[in-house]
Amino acid sequence: MKTIAAVAFNKEVPLTITEVDLDEPRAGEVRVRMVASGVCHTDAIVRDQWYPTPLPAVLGHEGAGVVDAVGPGVTKVSVGDHVLLSFDHCGECANCASGLPSYCSNFFAANFGGRRADGSSGFSLDGTEISSHFFGQSSFANYANVPVNSIVQVPKSAPLEILAPLGCGIQTGAGAVLNSLAPAAGSSIVIFGAGAVGLSGLLGAVIANCTTIIAVDVHDSRLDFAKELGATHVINGAKEDVIARVQEITGGGANYALETTGVPAVFSTMTKSLAVRGHAAVVGAAALGTNANFDIGSLLPMGITVTMVVEGDSVPSSFIPQLVDLYEKGLFPFDKLIKQYPFAEINTAFDDSAAGTTLKPVVVF
Repeated sequence: MKTIAAVAFNKEVPLTITEVDLDEPRAGEVRVRMVASGVCHTDAIVRDQWYPTPLPAVLGHEGAGVVDAVGPGVTKVSVGDHVLLSFDHCGECANCASGLPSYCSNFFAANFGGRRADGSSGFSLDGTEISSHFFGQSSFANYANVPVNSIVQVPKSAPLEILAPLGCGIQTGAGAVLNSLAPAAGSSIVIFGAGAVGLSGLLGAVIANCTTIIAVDVHDSRLDFAKELGATHVINGAKEDVIARVQEITGGGANYALETTGVPAVFSTMTKSLAVRGHAAVVGAAALGTNANFDIGSLLPMGITVTMVVEGDSVPSSFIPQLVDLYEKGLFPFDKLIKQYPFAEINTAFDDSAAGTTLKPVVVF
């Protein structure tokens, strides 16, 4: 069938909206009519080839839509069901079986390889295959074939245009705090980066009843917004000594930290902002080969823990419904981070995200 997609043809070049061909859903796949898709930093860095997904490619990995058709053997959902889309995973390896699907042994190939396991692609243009199945979705298209393991069913009353970004960025920030760090009530946490992922982590810290929540960024407007969402303290890293301020606010260092920027200097600052036996979660994506200055000599006596976290250590089929429930109860107002764009303005959404003028763009079909 024919569908409209935003295609990344070349490195560091805006996406091109064009008509492509979509094959029929295969065994274990679901064809989804997209209603909305979040625009994530990961889409930008893959477009720019920080990670080697082959181009041309249909990107997008925070999709939300309606099931249009199901392939052979699919019983999880039916035509007409409303679904959110998250990362792909095999569901069978030791990590998947242990409830750790974001560490699936086939995670990189399934989510960044641009092909099915048999090497085929769902999308083609002028008879030539182009990369599909990005994060099991390629949701920057009106229709896409999605592996059933990427599907999370939601009620038909759910506002898909709002819930779409739960599939990656929002669950990454919130999950890194609630699942990975699991901070004790009354504890302190410092969050580096007040973008969509960091502020989702901040909302998670509020839910966890942290009583000292410090947001660090270099944009005062974002820090002001962080205070509106529940930050008890803010630090502008371009104007203040972050380590000294965190030490002052917490009386010796934060119990927990979340690093969302992927910037080596920020990573180093984070390690030195922790209390003795503090625990940090790192979710910020960086180009392959990026190295950070890790001062082993001074950090070893601190006994800190630094955990690299993928997708918020989330099991999407259970964690996303929890976030939806928290949102519906008014306890997780992540919708305040969102700005919607028509699909035709997807490159504007990318530009606004890069400029920091929009925290979480969502394109609506």
